[in-house]
Amino acid sequence: MAKGEKGPKGKKITLKVAKNCIKITFDGKKRLDLSKMGITTFPKCILRLNDVDELDLSRNLIRKIPDSISKFQNLRWLDLHSNYIDKLPESIGQMTSLLYLNVSNNRLTSNGLPVELKQLKNIRTVNLGLNHLDSVPTTLGALKELHEVGLHDNLLNNIPVSISKLPKLKKLNIKRNPFPKPDESETFIDSIRRLENLYVVEEKDLCAACLRKCQNARDKLNRIKNMAMTTPRKTIFPNLISPNSMAKDSWEDWRIRSTSS
Repeated sequence: MAKGEKGPKGKKITLKVAKNCIKITFDGKKRLDLSKMGITTFPKCILRLNDVDELDLSRNLIRKIPDSISKFQNLRWLDLHSNYIDKLPESIGQMTSLLYLNVSNNRLTSNGLPVELKQLKNIRTVNLGLNHLDSVPTTLGALKELHEVGLHDNLLNNIPVSISKLPKLKKLNIKRNPFPKPDESETFIDSIRRLENLYVVEEKDLCAACLRKCQNARDKLNRIKNMAMTTPRKTIFPNLISPNSMAKDSWEDWRIRSTSS
C-alpha cells in the first residue's frame, strides 16, 4: 500500500446489525454469522453477544483478532477463514469449549500460532491450510481429541511424528506442500492405518448441487464395487441332453449311448 493511501473502508457492524445476524442452527445452537460483510476490524460490539455457540467471521478483510475474543467462553465453532490474519492471540487457549477452528486462507506463519493452542483439549477439527506455515506446530500433537487436520497448501517439508500418534485422527490433508520426496506425503498417510480419507472439504461447505453430484458419484462407485465383489451365480441345466465342453473327450461314448437309448 502506497504511503498516505488509506486501506479499504469496511462495513461498520453495530450491535443491532450483529443481533440481526444471529441464526439458530438445525441442532438448536446460536450462530452469529458475520461472513462476507467486508469487515476490516474485529467488531468489539459483538463481545456483548458472547453467549453464542458459533461465530463466523470468514471471508472478510480482518487483519487482527484481539485477546478479548476469549470472552466467548461458550464458543464451540469458530470460523475465521479467508481473511488477512497473520497471528492468533494467546488468549485463544482459554476457549476450551472449542470443537472446530478454521483459520485457513490467511497469512499465518508458524510463529503466529501460539503455544496456548495446546490448551484446546476438546478440539476435534483444525484447518490451517492455505497459509504460510513452514513447520507444523508441535502443539497439535497434544490435542488428543483431534479427528480432522488441514495442513494443505503451506510451506511444509516434513510432518512430525506426534501427528501420526494422534489417537483419534481420521482425516488429514497435507496436499501441495514442498516435501523433499514426491511420495513422502503418501508414505506418511499409509503409516496411519486408521486414516479413512484425506480432508479436503466439509459437506456443509458444498452447494446443494455439488453435494448431490458427489453423493451420486460415491453411490455409483459403491455399486460397482459391490458388483465386483459378488460371485456370479452358476447356471445349472439339469435336463441338458447335449454334451458340454467337459465331455469332448468322451464324445463317442456319449453318441453311442444317445443313439442306443
